Amino acid sequence: MPAQKDSSRRTVLITGANRGIGLGFAREYHAAGWNVIATARDPDAAKDLKKIGDDVRIVKLDVTTADSVEAMARTLKDQPIDLLINNAAIGISGASASSVSTLKADEFARLLEVNAVGPVRVTQALLPNLRAGKGKMIVGLSSGLGSITGNEGGGYYGYRESKAAIGMFMRSLAAELKDDGFTCIAIDPGWVKTDMGGPGAQLTVDQSVGGMRKVLDALKPADTGKFYRYDGSTLPW
Repeated sequence: MPAQKDSSRRTVLITGANRGIGLGFAREYHAAGWNVIATARDPDAAKDLKKIGDDVRIVKLDVTTADSVEAMARTLKDQPIDLLINNAAIGISGASASSVSTLKADEFARLLEVNAVGPVRVTQALLPNLRAGKGKMIVGLSSGLGSITGNEGGGYYGYRESKAAIGMFMRSLAAELKDDGFTCIAIDPGWVKTDMGGPGAQLTVDQSVGGMRKVLDALKPADTGKFYRYDGSTLPW
């Protein structure tokens, strides 16, 4: 039976919450008293997520599969959501090659499907839930590598393009939903010690997530369409 939700509390939905930054967000918002809906491709294997609390609602979701996204939407029908964090992402070495000559097109397509198309599918499916919520906030996890202006060194082809794509999606979403009271932003979590970031990264998950939480808490409607770093500074598109 799914965990019961307190309708008086704000609700956040986090994709890719079984590990890394997504898991950190789930812990952060649960500790702050929010209703947490956390998605994972394999809920049964999401042991660390289950340890957070019995009241965390874990929903099965594969952002690359339309049937999975639709099933999630049916499961959450009539559930208001105040904040959507599109976090689910992957990194594939063959898709993030330093040279176009070694870029593997099939892996590139897979990376775009998860990192760029996935957030579009999820946002489309949950827009009625977000309209029903009071917070009306949508966040896309991007990267400084997704900044076109900041790309002086090249490389990381697939990863850069996928993160630039989610930035453009958030920018367009902000323009479309501004008059409906939504705040939509992209945010760079920094270089974080996760399976993707590696042990040599500069930030712990707690440092990154704690910084991003402060940024989100301080957002105003006038901030919609911006590109932030975890420390509150802004990045050029």
